[in-house]
Amino acid sequence: MPYEPFNLDRLREMKDMIEQHIYQELAPLHVNAWVTKEPVSFEQRTTGELLTDLKPGMKWGELWDCAWFHFEGYIPSEAAGQKAVLLIDVNGELCLVDEAGTPRQGLTNVNSEFETALGKPGKRVVHITEQATGGEQIDLWGDAGCNDLFGRYRSGTLKEAVIALCREQVRALYYDVEVLLELAERLPENASRRAQILQALYEASLIFTEGFHEHEVDHAREILSVPLAKRGGDPTLTVSAVGHAHMDLAWLWPIRETIRKGARTFSTVLQMMERYPNYVFGASQPQLYQWIKDHYPALYEQVKARVEEGRWELQGAMWVEPDSNVSGGEALVRQILYGQRFYQEEFGQTVRSLWVPDIFGYTASLPQLLKKSGIDFMVTQKLSWNMHNDYPHHTFFWEGIDGSKVLTHLPPEDTYNSPAAPRSLLKIEQEYHDKNVSDRALLLFGIGDGGGGPGEEHLERLEREHNLLGLPPVVQETSASFLDKLNERAAYYKTWHGELYLEKHQGTLTTQGRNKRYNRLMEKALRELEFAAVLAKQLCKVPYPKAELEALWKETLLYQFHDILPGSSIKRVYDESLARYQILLDRTEALIAERYAAVASYATKGREESSVVFNSLPWERKEWMELEGNWHQIVVPSMGYAVVSAADQAVSAANPVSVLSAAPQHLENDLLRVEFQENGSISSIYDKPNRRELLPTNDQANVLTLYDDRGGDAWDFRSDYRSRPSCQLKAASVQAGVHGAQAYVDQTYTFGSSMLQQRIILTSGSARLDFQTKVNWQENQKMLRASFPLDVRAGEVTSEIQFGSIKRPIHRNTSWDFARDEICAHHWIDLSESGYGVALLNDSKYGFRADDQGLDINLLRSPGYPDETADRAQHEFTYSILPHQGNAEQASVYKAGYELNVPLRTIRAHSILKQASEASQRVLSAFEVDHEHVMIEAVKQAEDSDAVVVRLYETSGSRADGHLQLHWPVSAVEEVNLMEEHEKEVMVSGGCAAFTLTPFEIKTYKIHLK
Repeated sequence: MPYEPFNLDRLREMKDMIEQHIYQELAPLHVNAWVTKEPVSFEQRTTGELLTDLKPGMKWGELWDCAWFHFEGYIPSEAAGQKAVLLIDVNGELCLVDEAGTPRQGLTNVNSEFETALGKPGKRVVHITEQATGGEQIDLWGDAGCNDLFGRYRSGTLKEAVIALCREQVRALYYDVEVLLELAERLPENASRRAQILQALYEASLIFTEGFHEHEVDHAREILSVPLAKRGGDPTLTVSAVGHAHMDLAWLWPIRETIRKGARTFSTVLQMMERYPNYVFGASQPQLYQWIKDHYPALYEQVKARVEEGRWELQGAMWVEPDSNVSGGEALVRQILYGQRFYQEEFGQTVRSLWVPDIFGYTASLPQLLKKSGIDFMVTQKLSWNMHNDYPHHTFFWEGIDGSKVLTHLPPEDTYNSPAAPRSLLKIEQEYHDKNVSDRALLLFGIGDGGGGPGEEHLERLEREHNLLGLPPVVQETSASFLDKLNERAAYYKTWHGELYLEKHQGTLTTQGRNKRYNRLMEKALRELEFAAVLAKQLCKVPYPKAELEALWKETLLYQFHDILPGSSIKRVYDESLARYQILLDRTEALIAERYAAVASYATKGREESSVVFNSLPWERKEWMELEGNWHQIVVPSMGYAVVSAADQAVSAANPVSVLSAAPQHLENDLLRVEFQENGSISSIYDKPNRRELLPTNDQANVLTLYDDRGGDAWDFRSDYRSRPSCQLKAASVQAGVHGAQAYVDQTYTFGSSMLQQRIILTSGSARLDFQTKVNWQENQKMLRASFPLDVRAGEVTSEIQFGSIKRPIHRNTSWDFARDEICAHHWIDLSESGYGVALLNDSKYGFRADDQGLDINLLRSPGYPDETADRAQHEFTYSILPHQGNAEQASVYKAGYELNVPLRTIRAHSILKQASEASQRVLSAFEVDHEHVMIEAVKQAEDSDAVVVRLYETSGSRADGHLQLHWPVSAVEEVNLMEEHEKEVMVSGGCAAFTLTPFEIKTYKIHLK
């Protein structure tokens, strides 16, 4: 007689039936709510609009509304002796609090947008008592947001609020069945283990009658205990599982909601830790911990206790999980510096891993920044999103442009939202690229992005899976413990050199251009302020604004989060960040002006007729400037100032430099001659000293082209945009003139609902052709680019990145090359052949294309999601063309990039102080380097002393022997790491500290002044 065939659908129906019998509703809760537009504190919870006696289906709010809910009731007498719970779903996110208002548990609506393959995001069960007596009073308050995990509006109505029984054995049976059924479904068809599991499930399914009685449940669990008890043998792969709740600090919700998401998530974790003693959880981003400390101090103390216990892991050494494409080099240093200092000061710990599971590409500068900060590991998973190529490793050493290496792990499940289900473990075993040499892999389980973290379902599964025959064993432990074990087989892992390029989200190099411009301005202004503050303190005893600088830096770093700076958040995020950016920039500029004013008074003895020009770059600059209506050719020493008086030689606007000429179709100085077409594009750029035409025959440059961007969003645009209909802009009006040391052509373009104005400038003595641009951009789903075909025979393009540059092929020979069509650069991008090249500079743009035709810069986009008004606004930016002899390194193109982004600054001495010190000095250089390819990126006061920190790096990818000249009396110099920790003493002779730098090496010195 044949065996009964297994019907998987019937077994799934059994699982669903069991789930429906876990909870038995007893009585409704009485619900009141006080609704406000913005969050209010627990003490103010009854200040909103009162909605009384809410019933399921009744509306309480609109998107982003907030409410304090009050749930009241009594446990019915029929619950006596049984486990009592509440089932609450407000169709939003809710945080229950205790009597003092401290978060106790987070709840998430069941009807929430989440990838169902990863699990169910809903959290609706509130445990009241394991054994009710009947008559217990329910009196709970909860802080709600009318949005789901992803900021979606889910009707704004109360869904359920009831007192219920939890049938504990039924709940346990549900997870028994779920784990075994999923394991069986993924085992080979002919596997004996599969057949035996299905047989046990089938036998269990025959037991239940309509009543679903307790003895039936007990019998079913007894049958299933046999396959659940079977253990594996010696493991070939062990999976380390750590609870996780990847938290986007802003995305489809505003920053203020993230603070509440953090409270919901953290309180839920703490509650789950009480129920599951094996549970280990980790969370990154000190900014999030800082918010919890500020807004929920009692909750923060509970977190600290779990950290000390070892079950709560501090992850990620950076202040936030930042975008690493657009963020500047020094900003990335400060992400680590402030992140590690927070962990050290608050918890007595430092973190040895970079935790960036969701960022949109990885600059090749990162490995050095990590190693010089004491960080040995990196964890991420976003590379699994590649469109064309699968990265060949999950475990590998990542080598940066300087040769530094960090051990990197990509969890092989390719998600940070693991359901911790059998399919998770089997996918890891089947798809782990490096399982031939590694016997360890990481699993990150829980609900992320919008927070929430692990639910009981994750932990129940892990309890059953830790050593279950048919699955690789899984152990709950910290990622730090996992990484140390992974490192034991370091000799076997391969190395990936250069950037880790994500083959998606190229649109984020351009979207929300105003935020990117403000970020660039803030990075440069903070650099300037730190230098000005050091100068003012040493010369004028003006106190260094350490606390305010830290606050300015930390907020700037917050806005570098990987869904803010890349442009992929909702409109409210940008409305708020743009307003804050302006406040931050104004305050930073005011602090700079105050300090330079004090130095100017020192330098001039208060002479009213003088101006003081400041140069924060480490080389002498000779530039034309207009001061008080007169043009001066000013020479300012390295990292210092020069006093300019009215008597100094000047060229007035009425008496321009004779070699300059300008006409609507012609622009010329002593180095370049530029010819324009009637439509506004450039038909010729002629390099006069080198007798070189930059443009190919019959080609045009600065061609402003409007592309169709339909089908794109904030993250992506179509890769075939060049093959789709486009429109080349034509100038509607043109004017030309000469003003002092500058010749210019003004062009105005009108198109659609938008207008673009460009002033194209040649300055006397400069080979840099500037395109100062103002745009009233009002287009929908369009992309604006400027192209520069170049008569340069090059096989690769050189792009500036943080603390160096990277070379990328310009051909499309392989799928890897094809996928890298849009590339990131900071100040400049350069095409050079042997002996000659052309650089394209910018002051706030990051998206470029380079091929055998030339260079192309992405200026603006206007996607419709998630911000339907993205970039429809006024924009200002500058880009420039710079021809040069030699390649980018030989021509020191990096200097031109810095000069465009860090202008000379002027202070009129008479507006400062009426009286100044007699010990003045009309020209001063504070710091110099005697090597052409060494840049001083930062001068600041040390974090823990009055010493001065100077950070420099090699810019060209070669070795550099040189000296750092110190123009103040020095008692000692020490080399420190990026955390400003001592490494070795440095000899100083004659005020010079000798240095040797390897290619792209960063070195940091702590200088103790007398």
